[in-house]
Amino acid sequence: MTVLPDDGLSLAAEFPDATHEQWQRLVEGVLRKSGKDVSGEAAEDALSTKLEDGLITRPLYTAPETADETGFPGFAPFIRGGSPAGGAAAGWDVRQRYVGHDPVRVNEAVLTDLENGVTSLWLSLGSGLGGLPVDALPRALDGVYLDLAPVSLDAGAEYADAARALLRLYAERQVAPEAARASLGADPLGHEARTGEVLDVADAVGLAREASAHWPGVRALLVDALPYHEAGGSAAEELGLSLATGVAYLRALTEAGADSATDTGTDTGTTAGGLGVNAALGQLEFRYAATADQFLTIAKFRAARRLWARIAEACGAPEAGAQRQHAVTSPVMMTRRDPWVNMLRTTVACMAAGVGGADSVTVLPFDHELGLPDAFARRIARNTSTILLEESHLARVIDPAGGSYYVERLTDELAHAAWEFFQTIEKAGGLAAALRSGLVADRLAATWAERSKRLAKRREPITGVSEFPLLSEKPLDREPAPAGPAGGLPRVRRDEAYEALRARSDAHLAATGNRPRIFLAALGPAAAHTARATFAANLFQAGGVEPVHDPVSVDPATAAEAYAASGADGMAVLCSSDALYEEQAEAVAAALRAAGATTVFLAGKPGTSAQAVDEYVFAGCDAVAVLSSVLDRMGIAS
Repeated sequence: MTVLPDDGLSLAAEFPDATHEQWQRLVEGVLRKSGKDVSGEAAEDALSTKLEDGLITRPLYTAPETADETGFPGFAPFIRGGSPAGGAAAGWDVRQRYVGHDPVRVNEAVLTDLENGVTSLWLSLGSGLGGLPVDALPRALDGVYLDLAPVSLDAGAEYADAARALLRLYAERQVAPEAARASLGADPLGHEARTGEVLDVADAVGLAREASAHWPGVRALLVDALPYHEAGGSAAEELGLSLATGVAYLRALTEAGADSATDTGTDTGTTAGGLGVNAALGQLEFRYAATADQFLTIAKFRAARRLWARIAEACGAPEAGAQRQHAVTSPVMMTRRDPWVNMLRTTVACMAAGVGGADSVTVLPFDHELGLPDAFARRIARNTSTILLEESHLARVIDPAGGSYYVERLTDELAHAAWEFFQTIEKAGGLAAALRSGLVADRLAATWAERSKRLAKRREPITGVSEFPLLSEKPLDREPAPAGPAGGLPRVRRDEAYEALRARSDAHLAATGNRPRIFLAALGPAAAHTARATFAANLFQAGGVEPVHDPVSVDPATAAEAYAASGADGMAVLCSSDALYEEQAEAVAAALRAAGATTVFLAGKPGTSAQAVDEYVFAGCDAVAVLSSVLDRMGIAS
């Protein structure tokens, strides 16, 4: 065994550092081999990815490109966390969500979850949210040690009644005021965004005053950004709207507070007119969506803390600006088809939220979009956090993403984009005015329209839906969930366009016993046709159209017989190499038409064998438009 000398020299000491320009030249060489003759910045641009909000992910980040000093965990601007210890002591708070009308069933689920890893409860209350009746709250929390299990309420327009019911329960069960931990969920602006119903903020201010005066561990107001995320908003829009909400609540909470001769505006108590800034800041909790885009999610939670710290600084209370954050795995990313894949999505989202520094994390059950989750789904949801905390040890490191050139730069760029949108909202008169004028709805709709184009073209793939769908999957049967609020901003889902196509296919299957079919006419050996046949099969299955690839390969002499035996509904697609298309496409297409095919597609670049085929399918085509047209021509009802 060779022993290296202990002389302090690096093993790489004799190797000179590579420069950015040298790396670019190597990239240029690789791109030229793939047919792209670009150089310099253009070579780097060719490997970059455009994100929403004008952000661009570069292929390489280096130290000089990172943002300014990010500080230390627990200190302003709180980019690296709201607490000096981060989650290293106990990890993030594992918060489970409960929906349903029956307090007995909710109580059973609550007790089971608390015994098996859940550390706080998120309860849906009130008829408007399809939750428990407010007067059923004591039964739902029967047997729960309220001094150990924090409670988060979500009661929409009934938030004041629900909050007072919980505070009464604390008093009845003799929970010491300093031991109570709760989020009362007062969010009038969030409710207006969801339903269009305008609520007076006075009750929320009253709750905040009471909580600040008597319940030091209770936060009265919630800044819920989920309505904007679920309406199709981008990360920057979600952050900008949360800032506008938070500022509106700060104004309401501190109104007339600083006018008092005894109030500097930054004390921790209350005045006859309102709360001081420090106390007001302590009454807010923020809720954000966590998606399977792990780096963007990490950056979003870090940027949110930086932005809110800037607000606190502008209010004269920089050290009170540590944002309390509740992460919820994105409902928008959850799919109804192949729902098991949602377990993977929520795992990545949970990890990203935890690494990003969220204080509480809710993992939605994998069957969330199908109805009320069963016991197995709730178990998997809570164990997702347990695995990441106890087996992956994510919380043992404070700010594990800190110092990453990419994360720091993305955090900085996202914060600037969000701040710009926040200023737009403020110039429009604040969030309430922006909601009522349609500014928010129009902005989010435009963002979703652009994203829908990427989804339709499969530039943003959805595993199990737009990519690698499984037509033979057996649907899961779940009890329908109570209807949620309506009347405000829309709720969108990534899978909605494909779900509509699959529903048409399902109806056809139920009526006829068969799914609509298309024949894959693969030409030549497997090496020539496999890639395009696989592509075509995935694309058509995304719309519920069953591809028939039997026999494995056809030629002009066998194509007609194979098509006739396939049971295809007037459609066929040629799959092979460009060379074989040139040799056989025209003859095979003619044979297919003679056998009854009314439309012949070609999997490949548009213009290939143009005289032989009717249409093309290719990477980047509008899959939703193609599939909808195919179902229409097959006579499948919409």
